[in-house]
Amino acid sequence: MKCLLLVDIQNGFCSGGNLAVPNGQDIVPIANRLISEGEYDLVVASQDWHPADHGSFASQHPGSRPFEMGTLGGEPQMLWPDHCVQGTSDADFHPDLDTARVGYVQRKGQRRDVDSYSAFRDNDHSALTGLSDYLAEKRVDVLDVCGLATDYCVKASALDAKAMLPGTDIRFVADASRGIDAAGVEAAIAEMAAAGIRIITSADAIGSR
Repeated sequence: MKCLLLVDIQNGFCSGGNLAVPNGQDIVPIANRLISEGEYDLVVASQDWHPADHGSFASQHPGSRPFEMGTLGGEPQMLWPDHCVQGTSDADFHPDLDTARVGYVQRKGQRRDVDSYSAFRDNDHSALTGLSDYLAEKRVDVLDVCGLATDYCVKASALDAKAMLPGTDIRFVADASRGIDAAGVEAAIAEMAAAGIRIITSADAIGSR
């Protein structure tokens, strides 16, 4: 079974959002083309879904500013602007994203005391979201991963998929993803490739079965 995982294609990470990824909205038509032409048996999506007082927000650390390093749960933590708060428009999927074929939505980042970049588990690896069990039950053997942002949530999701879905061909769709920092994107792609994740384009995904 061939599956597409759309990572966090939400208003908060697109132009005008509270944590906008540069040119993040540019992937929406590419993602839509993958959905419509990629011959996927299953399309799933992850959604950042933070409580208003999430511990990764700089606003919860007096004297701190967004994009400074802080701590959360005793571990180093990038402190972010408040973003993708539950029930706000910032947390909604981008309005142009074709969600009609999304068969499963995995919300993440709901625990205040730990961040959750990956769609599969929290950053401390102590709690699973349930997505790996869902995909295993569906017998997914090819998983294409794309979305926002390459150097954070997409990378973490792809690496966890590789670790948690043995025997599944994990592929990162590069042109259907955008990152926060160019050097970070380059390093993320290298890390994914080193882990055995295939780096492909949307044309590759659409042309393969």
